[in-house]
Amino acid sequence: MTTPETGGTEPQPGQGGPPAGDPGRPAGGQPGQQGPWQSFQPGGQPGGYGQQYGQPGGYGQPGGYGQPGGYRPTAMNPQTERNWAVGAHLSSFVAAWVALGFLGPLLVMLVQGDKSPFVRRHAVEALNFNLSWLLYIVVSGILVFILIGFVMLAVLGVAYVVLVILASVAASEGREYRYPLTIRIIS
Repeated sequence: MTTPETGGTEPQPGQGGPPAGDPGRPAGGQPGQQGPWQSFQPGGQPGGYGQQYGQPGGYGQPGGYGQPGGYRPTAMNPQTERNWAVGAHLSSFVAAWVALGFLGPLLVMLVQGDKSPFVRRHAVEALNFNLSWLLYIVVSGILVFILIGFVMLAVLGVAYVVLVILASVAASEGREYRYPLTIRIIS
């Protein structure tokens, strides 16, 4: 069928594509209307640039351009949360022999802290404890010259082991734990 405006032919029903002389005009429609070939989106949903935010369709995703409300952490299994929290406390034993016990809790906080508030609280508590204990050990090392440092180092060593074990047990049971004598540097 020939149209007087364009001199081209319009597609028959069931045929796709714009008419031969007017790529912006749909078959059988008015100028400015969208044809079926212009609004196809992956997933078979019509939509695209003319859509309102949050409307179904656009780019094949239900809900438009994403979920409103910003970033939401993924939910973590409670047992997995407890395991990571225990790991935040016990990982300090790995590097504590070279006075870098804070690296384990720091790593747990950076890797899993944004996924679970429970894991973050335990990792921050363990990190603060290890940084505080590092300071206490440095002070005790200086006080070795007046002999009281030896006693302080022994007490700090035993207290460190006991407190980390208590914190790990509390984390494995899903309870909060606050280390005593800890300077809260990181919040």
